[in-house]
Amino acid sequence: MHYCETSDKLHEECGVFGIFSRDDHDNVALNTYWGLFALQHRGQESAGIAVTDGTVMDIQRGMGLVNEVFRHGVPGMPAHIAIGHVRYSTTGSSLLRNTQPLLVTYSGGHISLSHNGNLTNARELRIELEQQGSVFQTSIDSEVIVNLISRSNKATVEERIMESLSRVKGAYCLTVMTEDKLIGVRDPQGFRPLCIGRLHDGWVLASESCALDTIGAELIRDVEPGEMVVIDDTGLHSLSLAPSDRRKALCVFEYIYFARPDSVIDRQSVHQARFSMGRQLAKESGFKADIVISVPDSGTTAALGFSCESGIPFAEGLLKNRYIGRTFIQPEQKKRDTSVRLKLNAVSSVVKGKSVIMVDDSIVRGTTSGKIVRMLKEAGAVKVHMCVSSPPIGFPCFYGIDTAVRKELIAASKQVEDIRQFIGADSLYYLSLEGLMRAMPALRPDAMCYACFNSDYPCATPSGAETGGAENEDNKYVFEANYRTGGAGYGGE
Repeated sequence: MHYCETSDKLHEECGVFGIFSRDDHDNVALNTYWGLFALQHRGQESAGIAVTDGTVMDIQRGMGLVNEVFRHGVPGMPAHIAIGHVRYSTTGSSLLRNTQPLLVTYSGGHISLSHNGNLTNARELRIELEQQGSVFQTSIDSEVIVNLISRSNKATVEERIMESLSRVKGAYCLTVMTEDKLIGVRDPQGFRPLCIGRLHDGWVLASESCALDTIGAELIRDVEPGEMVVIDDTGLHSLSLAPSDRRKALCVFEYIYFARPDSVIDRQSVHQARFSMGRQLAKESGFKADIVISVPDSGTTAALGFSCESGIPFAEGLLKNRYIGRTFIQPEQKKRDTSVRLKLNAVSSVVKGKSVIMVDDSIVRGTTSGKIVRMLKEAGAVKVHMCVSSPPIGFPCFYGIDTAVRKELIAASKQVEDIRQFIGADSLYYLSLEGLMRAMPALRPDAMCYACFNSDYPCATPSGAETGGAENEDNKYVFEANYRTGGAGYGGE
């Protein structure tokens, strides 16, 4: 999880894309470009595309949005395989040298790799590899995987990858390109999504199905947790990673916030999940008001679900400036509220004189929520009741989502009533964990990761990481008290 001062939102992690097509050499790189456009929400720091014609590889990478990096065009070499990447840094600094895909030459030939996730034992592996003579060109954990592959003595690239991944812990979805193969891998717990599409006589891999829709590919299925798919001239083949007793742990925040609503992940529609979260919020909170509004865009689908269930009309009480890019000139500290108003503004004619239910997907620090509540009241709202379509975020994530230190997560140190007072809302309600589970009927509740809510980490966390264990028992108790109440509202009408 990651947030910034101007949005107080969790930031997306990364997006990967890959395509194999013998019949459409001229459009392989272009389709990868369009696929990355569809995945732009998953990372806005950098982008890259690597291609191969079966003999050589070419790569183009840069800092910025997809259209900025490729403003002069995509790699021009006719190619039958390409992989792409959009990045938000979770491990490693935001530097040009850390952009992906990675491209290396080793004894087995050329290999290019894109990674979405976070390896929790990357530091230990990196130290070991450096002591054995490996030289690292970047500070990202993805390069650890490349080094392990290049040092393997196995005969085939598939065996090299499988041997390498048997040593890593944490979250990874990979697209790997050799001169004649496109390979996709999903870690045994399935933290991050990866799906398979069919495009004419070619194959496509993508973090989300919305990228398949963009290029006209048909969604075939998801890559299963612990599965490797190998695509070559003979078709698509499935291999299993070494047997693992690790439980499945799909990231629940893909459905709450990260993924695009038009995506389908592991057979669950993201839009339907968010709509159902809103309906659950209406049932649990029992809030009554004149109108329901959302914090656009991430809260809109849940707000529509709340409106449908409660019968309270939905209205556009907040409008988003869609022309604000990744960065803009920051106002002086004393005028920092302007940074929120540059992105959002209240519609006075909609909220004036009204009791308002405001729906958002999460509260991280609470700073922006407080500014939005104040903005609505300045615009004439009589009351603002806030509903959040997830439980309180009290613990950091180590599986591919950049996170703040735990002490900066407001739910780690404050109870629900304290948070309500901090943001200035008249009422505050968090969706219960049980309600969240009910909102995703296509998914097994015990196959999800809820660690950011309850600190139940499905696999190893980095050594020395602050996870909310014994050293933070006071904060942990606060969260458990919040959860036991189901995020009960205060001051509701």
